Amino acid sequence: MENIRNFSIIAHIDHGKSTLSDRLIQTTDIVSDRDFQDQILDSMDIERERGITIKSQTVCLPYTAKDGQTYFLNLIDTPGHVDFSYEVSRALASCEGALLLVDASQGVEAQTLANLYLALEHDLEIIPVINKIDLPSADIERVKNQIEDDLGLDPETAILVSAKEGTGIEDVLEGVVTHLPPPVGDTEAPLKALIFDSHYDPFRGTVVHFRVYQGKIKAGDSICFMSNNATYKVEEVGIFQIVRVPQKTLSAGQVGYMIAGIKTVSDTRCGDTITLKKQKCDTPMPGFMETKPVVFSSIYPVASDGYEDLVTALEKLKLNDASLIYEKDTSAALGFGFRCGFLGLLHLEVVQERLEREYDLSLILTAPSVQYEIVLNDGSLLIIDNPALYPDPTMISLTKEPFIRAAIIIPDHYMGAVMKLCLDRRGINRNYQYLTNNRLEMIFELPLAEVVYDFYDKLKSVTQGYGSFDYEIIDYRETDLVKLDILINGERVDALSQLVHRDRSVERARHACEKLREEIPRQMFKIAIQGAIGGKIIARKTVSPFRKDVTAKCYGGDISRKRKLLEKQRKGKKRMKMVGKIMIPQSAFLSVLKTDKD
Repeated sequence: MENIRNFSIIAHIDHGKSTLSDRLIQTTDIVSDRDFQDQILDSMDIERERGITIKSQTVCLPYTAKDGQTYFLNLIDTPGHVDFSYEVSRALASCEGALLLVDASQGVEAQTLANLYLALEHDLEIIPVINKIDLPSADIERVKNQIEDDLGLDPETAILVSAKEGTGIEDVLEGVVTHLPPPVGDTEAPLKALIFDSHYDPFRGTVVHFRVYQGKIKAGDSICFMSNNATYKVEEVGIFQIVRVPQKTLSAGQVGYMIAGIKTVSDTRCGDTITLKKQKCDTPMPGFMETKPVVFSSIYPVASDGYEDLVTALEKLKLNDASLIYEKDTSAALGFGFRCGFLGLLHLEVVQERLEREYDLSLILTAPSVQYEIVLNDGSLLIIDNPALYPDPTMISLTKEPFIRAAIIIPDHYMGAVMKLCLDRRGINRNYQYLTNNRLEMIFELPLAEVVYDFYDKLKSVTQGYGSFDYEIIDYRETDLVKLDILINGERVDALSQLVHRDRSVERARHACEKLREEIPRQMFKIAIQGAIGGKIIARKTVSPFRKDVTAKCYGGDISRKRKLLEKQRKGKKRMKMVGKIMIPQSAFLSVLKTDKD
């Protein structure tokens, strides 16, 4: 165990975690140059296309240090986006130390601080690493000062690297070996191992990723999961070196995988403890905190016969993504589907794309919403996230919505633009402070519903990409909530209903009507698209009909001939409108969710 090190790389988005992992993997020669590709740990297509890490990935690196000993370094590469901080907390639970990566030109940002606090909660040893020192805009002295002032770490221990160029990689490996502690644990004690991730292999069933804290595990052992007492026989154990490498045994301190013919996806829970069936350990490991979804949306298959496929796909995806929560839901317009909870809008987009790509589904999503508390006249409390469950307004005594405390770090000359953006979103400016002579941290209290919609995109555009944003939910506050219905030809479309603040309702209704007018195909009759609160129409757009020129053959003569033909046409259109059905294309549901690209 003296020669094992378990560590992860944590940082803000785009500070170079995956690139540093690439260089560490290349330096330790576990992949031949022919098989190597950039961002080798980002195995999903969607990760490569967006250039982000979504899933934590593990790899075991053999490294011969300067003292001549061979060490096994278990590296866990983590995501940087605020939506995936749950992945980070799970990865950190199986480590003893962390490399905190800071961009030499951008400096310390919001997610750097958030991830540092996560690592400190797990009592990890932290090595600061300054990356991208090859950039012309790199300012190493300024970043060292930030590491000391903002993070409270010793800037002299910071390792200077350029992951792109490959400079300083040996120093990082030596730093891991010398500064990070080896794992502790008794190999002779009863087996105790923590599941921190798992994925589904169509040929082998569920592959469980775990960290052994005490005891040993080998093929042929009968094991037991402590949360549900399910027992299995181990078929194979091993370590990750990009591909799975089987081993005879895994003992205390090691990180690896296990295949045990687990067919049902729901049996493996992240945070569960594995122990031997005959010789159980006395107490389970403390798992991970339960995630609380903040954004809710319903997912429906485009064709009703795709429901069974959606059930299977969500089950398998849930295994890979423990933070996804779902329950059954129905809609008059869209049939059977699921109400899902997500950690943020990026998480929602990623889940949608993964369902469509990996499981070949066509889906419709409803407008994202947050959880509201509604106090009824009789004093009872309702918690709703779905507009369909909104009670009769006459029964409501007051409504409350969740508020967040947002920390926004920006260069100071963007202060006015960010202030305007937050105040437009009903934000309250709590305070601001200078972190360095030109970088500000602004603290706002904002309604979560306003942030969910498109706040992050707007923040990035008004700060030209320099703004960084982190948030936590603080409490529920009283609000003036209304249910906005969208009517097409006088019929409510329940999938387009939204819960909005009264002040924003007209703007949101006009936006939805405008988008639908662009998407709904024209018919032979007029189509009215209206936004309504209760019985009051607050916005309207009209899709004008196709019109055949019935008077073309009248070239002169009395006007009454033309009138007679036009009257006949009008009656025909009226009759058509009574029996005509309007098909709303899938793109129309999606376009309502997107805001203008201004």
